[in-house]
Amino acid sequence: MNCIVCRGKMTSARGDARFDASGLPVLLRGVETRVCQSCGEREVVVPNIEGLHRALAELLIRKRNRLAGREVRFLRKFLGWSGVDFAAQMGVTPETASRWETDANPIGGTADRLLRLQVACRQPVADYSPDALRDLERKSAKPLRLNLRVRRGRWESAGAAA
Repeated sequence: MNCIVCRGKMTSARGDARFDASGLPVLLRGVETRVCQSCGEREVVVPNIEGLHRALAELLIRKRNRLAGREVRFLRKFLGWSGVDFAAQMGVTPETASRWETDANPIGGTADRLLRLQVACRQPVADYSPDALRDLERKSAKPLRLNLRVRRGRWESAGAAA
């Protein structure tokens, strides 16, 4: 393997390495690290980055104290939300969500629990429309008629009428 900076030869070893690219102070144990013999450039080989992010998210939602700003930001990004979309999902203004992430105002207890539940129950999304959530408050309450059927032992929607 050649260095991307100077094209020099890189040597590889296993050990512990800091991984700050997630925005969190993370120490990875027993990972491959490469060092350029010519310029000293270092790189950490991170296998299964999605799995690492999932493990970090699971650790965060289990912590006993309220989430810190950079933890809120990590979880928002983990879920695949922009700052504006995050605010819409949480039912707050974008300014409030930004203050949580910068520790200008700590996240409240209810919002903290809601964010943890979102992480626990949802898969990260790449494409979605938060418009339906933005419009929730404007619509009056009307029961939804649900139609379900069982197919191969699993319940599925047979269509829903508004």
